[in-house]
Amino acid sequence: MQISDYMNRFKTAVVTRDAAGVLTVRMHSRGGPLIWGALPHGELAELFAAIAADRENRVVVLTGTGDAFTTLPPEPGLGGLARGEYPAEVWDRIIWEGNRLLNHLLDIEAPMIAAVNGPSTVHSELAVLCDIVLAADTAFFQDAPHFPGGLVPGDGMQVIWPLLLGPNRGRYFLLTGQKIGAEEAQALGVVGEVLPREQLLPRAYVLAAELAARNPVLLRNTRHVLTRPLKRALAHDLHAGLALEAIASLSAANWSPPK
Repeated sequence: MQISDYMNRFKTAVVTRDAAGVLTVRMHSRGGPLIWGALPHGELAELFAAIAADRENRVVVLTGTGDAFTTLPPEPGLGGLARGEYPAEVWDRIIWEGNRLLNHLLDIEAPMIAAVNGPSTVHSELAVLCDIVLAADTAFFQDAPHFPGGLVPGDGMQVIWPLLLGPNRGRYFLLTGQKIGAEEAQALGVVGEVLPREQLLPRAYVLAAELAARNPVLLRNTRHVLTRPLKRALAHDLHAGLALEAIASLSAANWSPPK
């Protein structure tokens, strides 16, 4: 796999690589902040697989566009999932893509740096699964579409956030839709550095250049060491969480709140 095979294939990411082997993935929707939906759910899984298959990538920088890292679509958006408007065949594809999304991200052998340029209200695990997490001072993390939006937090959120925050704080975060700002996330150990947004990518590239200058076998094997515990945790619970999310969603079609 070569970068020319995938750099222009995807509508939801701009992909570039410098001479040192630092690959940048800038997620977007039509040139603005990434709005989550079916297209990025499928495309990013395939993009991560392509990046993992390209051994010329020495370091990967993952960032967003504009003032947000990942955002929710307006209604009806993801609300249709919570209301049971999508049939089992659609959920079958969502489960398949959901497994590939995180597993392919962790299959990338290059160290990953997240430059969280603003709020991440949906699929924030994409950022916090990276090896180094930098955040703009305007950023916050939230799981808005799952339990607060009527969905089981089963896309890996139920694994990653309790792992990072501790079981009780993690469950509180998922059940309440809490927003964790960048500075609090740093104090909790989720974020490595908090910077003004204009300094975020320059700092990410300084770190990326330092990493890219190291022995490539050292880089790949260090990435393996750091991701193995995450892969084990997701192997146990990612697929089951997605399946339970689908069951709860399908049941919503026949349920109405008590009057």
